[in-house]
Amino acid sequence: MKNYVNKIYFLVLLAALSACKISKNVDTPNVALPENFRNAATADTISIADLPLDSFFTDASLQRLLDSAIVKNYDMQVALKNIESAQLLFKQTKFAYLPSANLNIGVGSNRPSDNSLNGLSASSFLGTSHIEDFTANVGLSWEADIWGKIRNRNGRALAEYLQTIEAKNAIQTNLVATVSQGFYNLLMLDAQLAIAKKNLALNDSTLRIFGFQFTSGQVTSLAIQQAEAQRLTAAKLIPQLQQSVILQENALSILAGELPGRTQRDINLDEVSFPKSLSAGVPSAMLNRRPDIRRVELALDIANANVGIAKASMYPSLVITASGGINSFKASNWFSIPASLFGLASGGITQPLFQRNLLKTQFEVSKVEREKTVIQFRQSVLYAVGEVSDALVKIEKLKEQEDIAATRVRTLEQAITNSNLLFQSGMANYLEVITAQSNVLQSELELVAIKRAQLGANVDLYRSLGGGWK
Repeated sequence: MKNYVNKIYFLVLLAALSACKISKNVDTPNVALPENFRNAATADTISIADLPLDSFFTDASLQRLLDSAIVKNYDMQVALKNIESAQLLFKQTKFAYLPSANLNIGVGSNRPSDNSLNGLSASSFLGTSHIEDFTANVGLSWEADIWGKIRNRNGRALAEYLQTIEAKNAIQTNLVATVSQGFYNLLMLDAQLAIAKKNLALNDSTLRIFGFQFTSGQVTSLAIQQAEAQRLTAAKLIPQLQQSVILQENALSILAGELPGRTQRDINLDEVSFPKSLSAGVPSAMLNRRPDIRRVELALDIANANVGIAKASMYPSLVITASGGINSFKASNWFSIPASLFGLASGGITQPLFQRNLLKTQFEVSKVEREKTVIQFRQSVLYAVGEVSDALVKIEKLKEQEDIAATRVRTLEQAITNSNLLFQSGMANYLEVITAQSNVLQSELELVAIKRAQLGANVDLYRSLGGGWK
């Protein structure tokens, strides 16, 4: 009796050890961050990434497009299904600490040899050559979480579930950026198409003037040919830009989860506006907003759990089993209570022997994988800070380029007026007129492209700071 009590105490002691940790978790590493982003205009702690979508993107047509993409985009729908699947798996982990239970009902018949001990006993005492067995029982099995194996599995399931949420947020952030960039690209194409048509009309007017002067003998056929070549250059741009417009509209429709069609736009490129203050905030706050960085942090939680599971697999496991039910060798008294009742219970400790090298290797591999996760976290932070700095310098320098390009356009527009007047008065030749028109076309197209790049840089800043998923 004393030995039995001692065994019970021993098993209880092992179960009490379940709260102990056999491996030390690696905390999220501290990454050296600057106090402010490079090229940041201010050191304000407020960031545009905290703005909701409809506050950052104020155009109604773009808002409708974004709303449709967030709801209908197939990548987003798959991400939501991943969350749903991971949530179901995580909810199941709350049953991990409960014992497993199985109901078993069995009927058997055995015809032993007449010359066997069982055959002679059945013939002598039961008067039959068959031995029947009728059993109905419930079996229980429970493994004590001594080394935290179950706890680590539950923690891993939680981290994997949270990862699916961050994955969905990351997909939405990139989707918002891609749709808005495509929309602004569409506005740029509209503006460039209008410029091409305007220049084509200007070339038509110049060609008519050259025609009149050719008739009067003031210019040669070479002037007509040069003017026609310049006109065809502007004319060729129109179908190219029209093609690009349709392709961009189709791409936006697909992103929005719709069949290819026209994209409604109630605004032109020059009317797009963003918040006056494009504050980036501080780098430390950016880490808490970016879904991709938070996802890597959760990957470290998973790696910690995997190390704990691998370590626990090297230690003994305590399994307690119990079974109880009714048993009889006659169907007539199968359910005779309490005579047919039976029960048994056992506990055992299992220690892996020949698999120890394999388990140790798995443990060491899990530690290496955890170290890789730490490196990936540091890398993701470095890339994130770099993306913000890149966007800030783009915004700053593109503004300077826009000012220069706009001044160049105004200068060349004045040059066209002057060249036409000088040509009509005989003080300039036709090549000067054609050159002025060609320069205006290219400079206007370039100015529109710079404005488009500015809008894209604003979107890049919003995305790189972690905006777009709220």
